[in-house]
Amino acid sequence: MHRSAPRLSRILACAAVPVMLVVAGCSSDSGDAKKPGSSASPSAKKSEPAVEPAKFDTLPDACTSIGKKTIEDLVPKTKNKGGTPGRSSDTASRGGCSWNGLDDNGVKGSQYRWLDVGFTRFDSDQSLGSGAKRATDEYTKQVAKTQATEGAQKVSAKPVTGIGEQATSVTYGLTKSSEDFEYATVVARTGNVVVSVTYNGAGFAGAKSPSSADILKDAQKAAKEAVAAVGADDGAPKSPSSKAPSSPSAKASGKATKASDRSTKKAAAKS
Repeated sequence: MHRSAPRLSRILACAAVPVMLVVAGCSSDSGDAKKPGSSASPSAKKSEPAVEPAKFDTLPDACTSIGKKTIEDLVPKTKNKGGTPGRSSDTASRGGCSWNGLDDNGVKGSQYRWLDVGFTRFDSDQSLGSGAKRATDEYTKQVAKTQATEGAQKVSAKPVTGIGEQATSVTYGLTKSSEDFEYATVVARTGNVVVSVTYNGAGFAGAKSPSSADILKDAQKAAKEAVAAVGADDGAPKSPSSKAPSSPSAKASGKATKASDRSTKKAAAKS
């Protein structure tokens, strides 16, 4: 077969060099040689950094997350001082409790109050992100959802300091059954847990409804207690005990000291 001049030149050039060089540089004319960086070995691939572990593993009991004295102050004449727990199929991730009461003063009118607390916890997940990040996303969603409450009037949202790592209060009014209700919701985040506290009140039978400022103040008080309850028990990150365990030699030394003390006391008693 007749070979073209360029191809024949390449073959002769390869034939003129040592075998090792032929293998390295002249072994193929088909273009199958891999370009630098075209593929990486498994060991060369960088592994994704592990997400930050979730700070809290459990949630507090929602019905005991707010003190009894606070419940009595915020919800006088409450029907159930122990609260009504919310339904949850996963109490390690979600929990809630509510209280309501009507302080009936007859012809002088009545005061109605309702308080609700909810907890949502997120685990860290390699594909979804850290628990703290997921909780931050949920926090933002809850604030936006509260602001978009149907029928809400004079909606006002403001950041709150001193409650968790971040918190926002949303106040608004609602008219229900011809009565004017004042609402305040505080959404807060601590670590990988989102805490939401909603408090509202209204005056019935001619009684004056509570002010927006008072409702907000009480809602923030309850929110502080609820946030503080996260991690107060089993949910708190466990820290190593400050007391180091005693070594066997230390225990033996202690026993010997006690035995010596007993012998000295016996000798002193005989003398």
